[in-house]
Amino acid sequence: MTRQAVQDGKGGTKRSVARRIIGAKTDHHTRVLFVLVVLIFALMSLAMPSQFPTRANLESMAFQMSEVGILTVAMALAMLIGGIDLSITATANLSAIAAGLVLTRSGAAGLRTVEALPIILLAIVTAIVVGLACGLVNGLLIGRVGVPAILATLGTLMLYTGIAYGVTRGRAVHGLPSQVLFLGNGRLLGIPLPLVVFLAVLALLSAALKRTAFGFKVYMLGSNPIAARFSGIDNPEIILKTHVIAGVLSAVTGIVILARTNSANADYGSSYILMTILVAVLGGVAVTGGSGRLAGVALALAALQMLSTGLNMFLLRFSGSNFFRDFAWGFLLLFVMVSEHMYHRGGVRKLWHRILPRK
Repeated sequence: MTRQAVQDGKGGTKRSVARRIIGAKTDHHTRVLFVLVVLIFALMSLAMPSQFPTRANLESMAFQMSEVGILTVAMALAMLIGGIDLSITATANLSAIAAGLVLTRSGAAGLRTVEALPIILLAIVTAIVVGLACGLVNGLLIGRVGVPAILATLGTLMLYTGIAYGVTRGRAVHGLPSQVLFLGNGRLLGIPLPLVVFLAVLALLSAALKRTAFGFKVYMLGSNPIAARFSGIDNPEIILKTHVIAGVLSAVTGIVILARTNSANADYGSSYILMTILVAVLGGVAVTGGSGRLAGVALALAALQMLSTGLNMFLLRFSGSNFFRDFAWGFLLLFVMVSEHMYHRGGVRKLWHRILPRK
């Protein structure tokens, strides 16, 4: 298939075949995750009927999962092309700090809504530009220079965090106008606004990955970079675009964090990297790239959020500690990664023969 065939829609048969293969690998996984979500909700509701299924708890989980969810989508995109992005939290924090500085140094806190609105819009645009620039640096290092994704984003993680500390001198940015808080704590038709933003991001990118040439190229690149290059796909360009999108999503997360917590910090969400990788892998995104759907990522996020909240309620009732929750998350991540690896290498039989080799 030539470059032109991919761009004008020719070669649609090959594209549809590739999508059917991807769908065959992920549809079953998505159905299993849906059953898992229902099962966890039912078990937690039965165990704590007066606490877990309440409206207040469900709203609290919706607010908490949204910021992690948008970051997870960014991580999933990087993993779909066979890479990883360790700098998403640093990008989110740096974007939030940039927006916070625009808001605090412009004196928007003392203005009326009509007067503060242009400054708020400027702060949002500033955050998006910062996130885009961070993603652009990652994409250039990985796609054009050829630095491995894990090393490039580890370096930019430290770089962006250092810039954030240097700008703020380690202090939190606070004193934001009250109008900003609505973006992180408000409701739209009774639905938490951060959840609305997360669902909108999920729907938009799911459609883009499923129905556009860009999505086809992302899966092709993740499945086989060499075959993608020989089919006419500009691999560095796709890597660049993917990391730019991940940077913008990180900036959106930073805006949500800024509005929800009424502050911006250089070290906020340091544990989110592990969580996003865990959710993406559990959601069916292959660690080697080229396979996975965002619907599975959303279901995995819901399952882990309910598991986290339920275990936290349960353990605090007895021991006041959430140690087992962290242990369970780490064990689950390792288990899923080993299972995914063995699935692609030939299944459980080979794992059994490795553990107990034949004499």
